[in-house]
Amino acid sequence: MRAPKEPTQSGTGPRVGGSLAGLLALAGLAWAARNVPAALGGRLAGARAERAARSPQFRDGVFHNRADTRTMVPAPDRNLVRELIFGKQRRRPTAPVPLVRPTAGPAVDPARELNVVWYGHASALIEIEGRRVLIDPVWSERCSPSASVGPRRLHEPPVRLDELPRLDAILISHDHYDHLDMATVQELTARQSAPFLVPLGVGAHLDRWGVPADRIVELDWGQTHRVADLEITCTAAQHFSGRGLRRNGTLWSSWVVAGRQRRVYYTGDSGYFAGYAEIGAEHGPFDVTLVQIGAYDRAWPSIHMFPEEAVSAHLDLRGGLFIPVHWATFNLAVHDWSEPVDRLWAEAKARDVRLAVPRPGERVVVDDPPPVDGWWQSVA
Repeated sequence: MRAPKEPTQSGTGPRVGGSLAGLLALAGLAWAARNVPAALGGRLAGARAERAARSPQFRDGVFHNRADTRTMVPAPDRNLVRELIFGKQRRRPTAPVPLVRPTAGPAVDPARELNVVWYGHASALIEIEGRRVLIDPVWSERCSPSASVGPRRLHEPPVRLDELPRLDAILISHDHYDHLDMATVQELTARQSAPFLVPLGVGAHLDRWGVPADRIVELDWGQTHRVADLEITCTAAQHFSGRGLRRNGTLWSSWVVAGRQRRVYYTGDSGYFAGYAEIGAEHGPFDVTLVQIGAYDRAWPSIHMFPEEAVSAHLDLRGGLFIPVHWATFNLAVHDWSEPVDRLWAEAKARDVRLAVPRPGERVVVDDPPPVDGWWQSVA
C-alpha cells in the first residue's frame, strides 16, 4: 500500500506573501514620499509672477545669468558616473567632525561688533552691530525633498534651532535643498519673528509652507531692504535654481549685509564671474566675506567655484577676512571631503589672504580671528 503523501502548501501562499511584501514596499515608498509634494514648494503665480516678469534677469519664462553660460548641471557623463561608483576619493571624514558650542561673544562696543558663527555647510549667523542675521539655515538630517533619501549630514548641527538668539533677518540665497529647507523654515517661522529676505520667486515656496506674507521680502539683484540699522542688498550670483524637474523658475543671489560701520558679503552658490569686482567696487570693501568653496567639479565649472577661484573672488570683492562655507556637512561632489579647505589654505597663503577656518559652531571674532590650525586634517 502506498504511503500517504505529505500535505502540500497551497499555491496561494507565495502569492499572498509576495502581495504582502509588495504592499509593504509601496507603503514604505508612500511614507518616504509623504512630504515630498510640499517640500517641492510653490510656483510663480499672480502678482509674484508679474513682478518676476519685470526683472531684467527674467525672459522666456525663466531667470537667467548675466553671462551667456550654461547654468544647468549637465547630465553625468561616463567618467563622472565611474568616479561616483569606483572613485578612490575620501568623500567622508574618517572620524567625527569636531563641534563647538558657541559661548557668549566678547564684550565690545556694539557699534563695532562683528562676529560670524558657522554652523556647517552654508548656514551661518552674522552678529553685526547688535543685530543677528541668519543665512541659508538647513537643520534637517538630509538636504532632500524626502526625509528618507538624499544626501545625509556628516555632522550634527552644533546648536538646536530653539537655541538660536532672537534674529533680525533670515537670508536665503536660492532654493536648492542644501540652502532652503522646508522643516527648518517652518520651525523658524514658529520660533522667530524675523523677516525672510529672498530672491525673486522664492517667496512662493515660503508662502506654501505657511510663512506669513508680511514676513516675506522678495528682492531682485541690486535692491536693498532696511532691517533696523542694517541695509541688506540682494546682489548678483552665477548659478541656477530648482527643486523639481523645472529649472530657473526662481532667482538666485548673493547678499551684502551693511551696518553703519561694518560690512559682510555672502556669495551664496556661484561660479566665478566678473560680478564680484563690480560688487566690490559698489558695496565694498568688506570686513569679512563668506565664500563658497566646496562641491565643485570640472563638469559644472560655471556654477560652483574652485577654491582658487574663491580666493580670486574674495580679492575682487575687496574682502578683509575670508571665512569658507559650503563644505564639511553634505557630500555633494566627488572630491575628497577635505580637499576644498586644503586647496583654499594653500592658495590663501600664496596670495596673502587673511583666513579663518572655524569648526562648526565656533564663533569667529572678525577683528581677532583664531589662527588656522588645520583641525580638519586629523579627521580627514
